[in-house]
Amino acid sequence: MLCETSHPGNIGAAARAMKTMGLEQLYLVNPQRFPDPEAEWRASRATDVLTAARICASLDEALQGVGYAYALSARTREIAVPSVGCRIAAQQAVEQALNQPVALVFGNETYGLTTEQVNRCDRLISIPANPEYSSLNLGAAVQVLAYEVRMAALEPEVVAPARTLATHEEVEGFYAHLEQTMLEIGFLDPQHPKKLMPRLRRLFARADLEQEEVNILRGLLKAFRNPVRRP
Repeated sequence: MLCETSHPGNIGAAARAMKTMGLEQLYLVNPQRFPDPEAEWRASRATDVLTAARICASLDEALQGVGYAYALSARTREIAVPSVGCRIAAQQAVEQALNQPVALVFGNETYGLTTEQVNRCDRLISIPANPEYSSLNLGAAVQVLAYEVRMAALEPEVVAPARTLATHEEVEGFYAHLEQTMLEIGFLDPQHPKKLMPRLRRLFARADLEQEEVNILRGLLKAFRNPVRRP
């Protein structure tokens, strides 16, 4: 998934990088210029990936149905979802994709992903580049991750995880329910929220919630808001 891409040539380069590694599903979140002839030119013979690309108005829309999302960023964050190495993330993504859709999320060429976008994902990954010059062209970054995914997929034994995780929209529904409940009981001050929700997102992201676990947590929240008085 490419978020808010400003240069159409980078979209074409990303499509080409994907096709060379056997990846086909490209999602574009609010691209500034697409479709565009330069995207087709840079895609070379990967225009079929561009033609099939899905354009979304928001990252939440793009992540609908996704079980696990990896945010790629060169910048460290004070409070964000847990981090994982690039190569390990590729191995996990290949295994998880046997059960449910997985997303690799890339940001804008200039400012990357916002902290809010990162926290919409499950893990934060970065490419171990030269710390003195870690900036990678968007197409090159897609190529590196696509290569790692392909190498992981070519391993002789790829085993699907035993757990099927809750989808993005199920988890986001829980976070919205949690925030509303904390507001109602006075635990969260809307005037001074500090960084409570990002910290809670990081906490629950480490748990890799299943659908049934999300349902249990939402049931607890409902009970907190509407307690049953017993004799």
